Amino acid sequence: MSLSRRDFVNRSTAIGAGVLIAGSAEVLATAPGAIAAPVGGEGVAEAETAPAAARRAVGYGELIADPKGILALPRGFKYRVITRTGETKLVTGEFTPSNHDGTASFEGRHGATLLVVNHELGGARANWPHPVPLLEGHVYDPGAAGGCTVVEVKNGGKQVREWVGIAGTATNCAGGATPWGTWLSGEETEDKAGKNGFTKDHGYIFEVDPYDQAANRDPQPIKALGRYAHEAVVVDQKRGHLYLTEDASNPNGLLFRWTPPAGFKHGKGKLRTLAADAGVLEAFKVFDSKGGFVDDLSRATKVGTVYGVDWVTVKDRDAKTTSVRKQFAAGEVTRARKLEGMWWGDSGFYFVSSYARTESPGAAHDGQVWFYDPKRRTITLKLLLGVNTDVMGDHGNYDGPDNITVSPYGGLVIAEDGEGVSHLFGTTEDGKTYPIARNDLNIGTAEAPEFSEFTGVNFSEDGETLFANIQSPGILVAITGPWWRLRHRGGHGYND
Repeated sequence: MSLSRRDFVNRSTAIGAGVLIAGSAEVLATAPGAIAAPVGGEGVAEAETAPAAARRAVGYGELIADPKGILALPRGFKYRVITRTGETKLVTGEFTPSNHDGTASFEGRHGATLLVVNHELGGARANWPHPVPLLEGHVYDPGAAGGCTVVEVKNGGKQVREWVGIAGTATNCAGGATPWGTWLSGEETEDKAGKNGFTKDHGYIFEVDPYDQAANRDPQPIKALGRYAHEAVVVDQKRGHLYLTEDASNPNGLLFRWTPPAGFKHGKGKLRTLAADAGVLEAFKVFDSKGGFVDDLSRATKVGTVYGVDWVTVKDRDAKTTSVRKQFAAGEVTRARKLEGMWWGDSGFYFVSSYARTESPGAAHDGQVWFYDPKRRTITLKLLLGVNTDVMGDHGNYDGPDNITVSPYGGLVIAEDGEGVSHLFGTTEDGKTYPIARNDLNIGTAEAPEFSEFTGVNFSEDGETLFANIQSPGILVAITGPWWRLRHRGGHGYND
């Protein structure tokens, strides 16, 4: 039975304020306000042999600078470049599009891995040297530069093929894999026809099938899921709900839940058949243990904070005259700055608020990760990163979590989209963070170095390969190495 607001308040009152502090076994984070892992928390033993001492330490040891200037990794780990904008080519002859973003892996035939890769290309198509090619029959709007490519990887990355899944979409940022083996790609924009040379409205979710190219013909927006600045999406296959994040400001964005219409059964291509007003789209509204409304997630300042969740119906999901998030008055819904990555796991989903500053009413921070429990209808703060005051330093001071994935080795793996140095970093189940990779590719100058964000972090189905992107200039890499004991398969978390 779901936990109602009244039940949540009564239960919280009975156990007192302790409801706000989870036990350490539940925490997936650094301490509240911390910007660094505890001193000595990172293992430095030789990773090739993974001795007992290293297993007791956190992570895989210090990062070793890359002589090729691309990716620093722990000793014993290696990477392979799978695609690179301006260098690798599609099967149709064009260069790999730029601005790699949200990505998921799917198990292909004969040991292959299929990846669907978003390309976050917004604005006028003419502005991009390497847009997603307008493959005949796979184009939504010929004026838009974004879309998705499908990448087939065989033989440890020695054999690679890439082709267009869909084209003519805009600012394809994050998205999410489905239990039925497709990718839902989100447009992080609200641009309408007539702007930037667009011929159609944008701000929708599109479905991409990595296995069936014919299913990707004539791409159609899933209007039932709303038109707004989409980020990520997950599927609750038990209850049928879809949950979606919005990365927006002025005012801050929302977390959404879509409930399918009665009798609807999920499956490949089913969502695109729905009417624009099918089902119910709602935004979340949270309250504390005393029943008090919480206007913004930045109000939470302690790891382990638990809030109850209600859902409020969206009136005009297509935002014909007013952006969805602006349709709600103060006190009607809860907001957060940069609601971004999501991933299903542990019978619920993890989601990110990347940072908070003066635009948010609560405390400043450089990242939160929350866990939503659909059975209890609660969210729990699992990770809280304090404001990073040394963005060019490299001592566990992570900031700006964005794309995330549940690790088959326990905990989470998180892609940084902050300031300065950029990492992939992990969190353990007992409250520690550790580095996995550092972007060593300086796209700035020696005097003013600049490092692009990581995106699209995800594991292969067998858990042996961690895929991730360096967004600019656009590089997809496959990371392998002496991971710890596999706890469960990789993939999308829907088998938990």
